Amino acid sequence: MTPLVNRYDIVFLFDVTNGNPNGDPDAGNLPRMDPETNIGLVSDVSLKRKIRNYIELACGEQPGYRIYVQEGSILNEKHREAYRAVRNGNNKGLKEKLLNPQSDEEARALTKFMCENFFDIRAFGAVMSTGINAGQVRGPVQVAFARSIEPILPLEITITRMAATSEREKGGREKGADGNQRIENRTIGRKHVVPYGLYRAHLFVNAKLAERTGFGQEDLDHIFDALKGMFEHDRAAARGEMASRRIIAFKHSSAIGNAQAHQLFDRVTVRRKSHGQLYTIDDNRLDNAAPARRYEDYEISVGRDALPEGVEVVNVL
Repeated sequence: MTPLVNRYDIVFLFDVTNGNPNGDPDAGNLPRMDPETNIGLVSDVSLKRKIRNYIELACGEQPGYRIYVQEGSILNEKHREAYRAVRNGNNKGLKEKLLNPQSDEEARALTKFMCENFFDIRAFGAVMSTGINAGQVRGPVQVAFARSIEPILPLEITITRMAATSEREKGGREKGADGNQRIENRTIGRKHVVPYGLYRAHLFVNAKLAERTGFGQEDLDHIFDALKGMFEHDRAAARGEMASRRIIAFKHSSAIGNAQAHQLFDRVTVRRKSHGQLYTIDDNRLDNAAPARRYEDYEISVGRDALPEGVEVVNVL
């Protein structure tokens, strides 16, 4: 695999229409948001889950691209697999509930096995000391929370189910308002949706940490492919229509970096369109404007003038 020799700082813009991009189980699955500003949030865990799912679909069981954190998987069994490989198939002691490396050399070998075989460990890192100890890895790819460009106003939609689950439920009826009409009892549920929201997330790729995990240029290409296509394979009625809109990468000429990330991110500006005019998001004149309901209501621009030496802009999408 080609070693990764450049640091990257990435701006990822995606949107949702009539869906819930990331429900909060502590708030009745209401879309996550900052309670002080009503800015919508999507957790880093949610975004990494979608990247993992895409890699699993795209690469399958291709060597080196297995997924460590899978739904219903037993992590310790994967640690046990590493011990079996490092100890050349010797099963002695491998059925014990607690296992620890017998030397620093074995500890490094266990971690190396996990990085080489599992893409998400190589990319995001992992804490693998859950009983059967395979070490800890700090990943070169870090994902921040996504935030909506403007405040969101979630809607609570009531839904009904026409079919009954049992004879008892079907027979349950109640009198109508006139005392004679009989209305079939129906199950009522609720779902929360965001009519429209444009979200912005930042990702960081550390080339020096990539040296330790073996994360290479081909792996980064898979990350970019996942960001472009992960919503295409994550369709669900609850999530409405979600789409990747822009991926802007600031590529550094060195592994350590040539500029601070926040200064580069400030060059990516999102402005609102209203009646043919462009406004900054905090412009008071937007208070009386119609709410954004499509991607075309925004304009994204990248300041390319006087870029720090050794930094270039790569339009991935």
